[in-house]
Amino acid sequence: MALLLFVTVIVVIMAGYPVAFTLAGVSLLFALAGAALGLFDPAFLNAIPSRIYGIITNETLIAVPVFVFMGVVLQKSRLADDLLLAGADLLRRVSGGLGISVVLIGALLAATTGIVGATVTTMGLLSLPAMLQRGYHPAIACGTICTAGTLGQIIPPSLVLVLLGDVLSSAYQQAQLRQGIFSPETVSVADLFAGAIVPGALLIVLYLAYLFATSVFKPEWMPAHPRASAAGRDGDFMRLVKALVPTLSLIVVVLGAILGGLATPTEAAAVGAAGALLLAMIKGNFSRRELTEAARSTARITCMVFMILIGATFFSLVFRGFGGDDAVHHLLTDLTGGLVTTMIVVMLLMFLLGFVLDFIEITFVVVPIVGPVLLAMGADPVWLGIMIAINLQTSFLTPPFGFSLFYLRGVAPRSVETRQIYKGVVPFIGLQLLALLAIALWPELATWLPSVLLR
Repeated sequence: MALLLFVTVIVVIMAGYPVAFTLAGVSLLFALAGAALGLFDPAFLNAIPSRIYGIITNETLIAVPVFVFMGVVLQKSRLADDLLLAGADLLRRVSGGLGISVVLIGALLAATTGIVGATVTTMGLLSLPAMLQRGYHPAIACGTICTAGTLGQIIPPSLVLVLLGDVLSSAYQQAQLRQGIFSPETVSVADLFAGAIVPGALLIVLYLAYLFATSVFKPEWMPAHPRASAAGRDGDFMRLVKALVPTLSLIVVVLGAILGGLATPTEAAAVGAAGALLLAMIKGNFSRRELTEAARSTARITCMVFMILIGATFFSLVFRGFGGDDAVHHLLTDLTGGLVTTMIVVMLLMFLLGFVLDFIEITFVVVPIVGPVLLAMGADPVWLGIMIAINLQTSFLTPPFGFSLFYLRGVAPRSVETRQIYKGVVPFIGLQLLALLAIALWPELATWLPSVLLR
């Protein structure tokens, strides 16, 4: 029944029904059917009110709407547009410079918005026409934009890491209690933020190396723009500085407060949101209308996240009532090869689920099931969180269902074929898998910085 519940939920979601209501509705129907057949104890449902109350009073999750608001304000204030245009103009005379600019600015946007859809859409609207106009091959242009946009999955302050931090904290405590440890250690969002910095930098370096190599061996795919005069170069540089300093200052303040232990993620998010509003007002083109739109966008995204989380609570209780968590525990622990084999199976499962489910559903539905098992087998919680985040980032890029591909397809000119978008992301998927393998072989890439900063 637990397996049938899981499969039914996936099928109904793929049919296009709302995720939150599918999770809750299908779970309740299975609970009623199971109770009628004597296979489910309705007492499990008594925990739902307290679970929902715990969700809406969770201090860590309060950071979700605040980080979302910060990102939406920066997007609507056109700070992102200024960054992209200034960076592109400064590097236009370098072979491959425009692609390099897209990756670097994409990383900065990821650290401010943290929303993949917003980042890919913004860069697709601004950068893709410019890249095509300057002779870039459509495949390399689309692949660069899609990939740079997904950096919001891993570069802090990432919404993925905020949600993963809360879920993994609970899973880590469960794993320790199963082992008879009644004074369990904790893992925080700040740990994941610190753990993501080195892997995020590694991904950026790999992307830049690939683009540089492509510009050398296939210069016709990434041509340089005619050189600007010295006065023009100075003007481009000053434009970039003016666009970069405010955004970079905001990132330093938010992450510095978290990693320095001066503020919790929620408190730092509030500072970031206030800073984003201040920058938007100083810029002068952020009216009351934009503020209203930002508030509404934040409310929609926040409602979606919390409704999915509440629906996942129904699912997890019913799944547990059917003995699903014990079945998964026995299935994974009985695999030969220990943690290595189990980790490969779980990563493959999440990668495949990433084709049809958003990262929020996977975080709230799958991670609570497999997380306690992997952590009880000795997986480091920070390492596990970073592995999951990069895995989900890879699934965002993988044809034919990668969400990042859909976002770009929606704003790309008709002259760009879908197969060119798919072709462009393939090398970057290989680089993502290479980074995932490196972190698997050398967990210190994810665990070293948290041990230095936060222990």
